Amino acid sequence: MQSSPSLAEKYRVGRAEILARYPLKGEVRSAIERDDVAFLAPRVNPYLLRFYFVVAGMPEAEFLRKVRNAGADVAARSSHG
Repeated sequence: MQSSPSLAEKYRVGRAEILARYPLKGEVRSAIERDDVAFLAPRVNPYLLRFYFVVAGMPEAEFLRKVRNAGADVAARSSHG
């Protein structure tokens, strides 16, 4: 039996504390904090991306919706800036 919370559980409860351990660029950290699948998708292996969001606690249906809408989100961002 495991007596201490897993890293995944700690991450879901205190994401900022875990993210502070890693040297992330500001825009990447911000995308992670926003659960911005569209920003992260072109930068991450798709299998790892899905695994990350499952571990982070995102429901499968929400992840799939965000993946399907990722192209539209990226296009909208590029037209605004």
